[in-house]
Amino acid sequence: MEKNQIYIKCGTEYTRMTKELLKECNLKELISDRNKKIGIKPNLVSPTEASWGATTHPEIVAGIIEYLQENGFENLAMLEGSWVGDKTAEAFEVCGFQELSEKYHVPFWDMQKDKGIPRECGGMSLNICERVGQIDFLINVPVLKGHCQTKITCALKNMKGLIPNSEKRRFHAMGLHKPIAHLNAGIRQDFIVVDNICGDLDFEDGGNPVVMNRILAGRDPVLIDAWVCRMMHYEIEDVPYIGLAQSLGVGLADLEKADIRILGENEGKEIPKSRKVVELADAVEEVESCSACYGYLIPALEMLKRDGLFESLDTKICIGQGFRGKTGELGVGHCTRGFSHHLDGCPPTENQIYEFLKEYLKWKPTEE
Repeated sequence: MEKNQIYIKCGTEYTRMTKELLKECNLKELISDRNKKIGIKPNLVSPTEASWGATTHPEIVAGIIEYLQENGFENLAMLEGSWVGDKTAEAFEVCGFQELSEKYHVPFWDMQKDKGIPRECGGMSLNICERVGQIDFLINVPVLKGHCQTKITCALKNMKGLIPNSEKRRFHAMGLHKPIAHLNAGIRQDFIVVDNICGDLDFEDGGNPVVMNRILAGRDPVLIDAWVCRMMHYEIEDVPYIGLAQSLGVGLADLEKADIRILGENEGKEIPKSRKVVELADAVEEVESCSACYGYLIPALEMLKRDGLFESLDTKICIGQGFRGKTGELGVGHCTRGFSHHLDGCPPTENQIYEFLKEYLKWKPTEE
């Protein structure tokens, strides 16, 4: 398989599909050395089942492991760290990866329990989880889905699960796009298997899955993400970390030179255009917020909209590390504890935010 190629396979037998896809890609030849330590990095952002649209289907990872073991690769490990606010250990169990680990005798490394080691990443020093350095060949297994801050998340952003929680917070203080690009200059993805089965097209944490029943494979994370932009009706420029990663030599975003290969007769349906986040985000004043905090706020606003309450919200909701030590009217999260009306938590859940905003809207008319 060449770096400018993306292979696509559709169907509903996910483990079998994955094995057939890897065979077509000739993955065993790309790895070559049976003694290499192979890391498999899913997306286990939170403890929610894959059908919810946020996490990697365990059937895909099962297909990867079976393919590797059947071809003589035994030195395997799964590794991941959930977002700040959730525990990887819970996601490991809820998402079906404990069962995988036991069935195939493949260890799972919890990156939230790993210490960070400074690494030079394209001219920026970033803290990378220590055991990432033990991996010789990294297989990234992201979910194709939307993101309420970066519009899309797939191959490049999925590497954020390989840094400590403290570094994740710092990424948001740095503006996300630049550190994501530099992170990928410091961690090389050798192969990507994209879960495009039922990702949520708006929210990183899922809840509104859109069934596509498709799996992709490629070698260039920049090209993969560029293709995802096109499929999700965005321009590459709408997601700055893609161009930044290309400028750092991570890969190429030139879709005109891409070789897209459909394996089988069915290429799958077009990904529908979805822009719930754009309207809802207009109600938010966000400065350096962490993914979990912002990721719970937006679905809470969607719940308000569903109940016909969103239109009554005429005060901007402040959220993010940039509001530490400041005052204001309405804030969500521990960083806005100086505000007149604020919901504590790091992060508060979407249900807590929803109930808090409902109470605020009930109170507000009597205060005016």
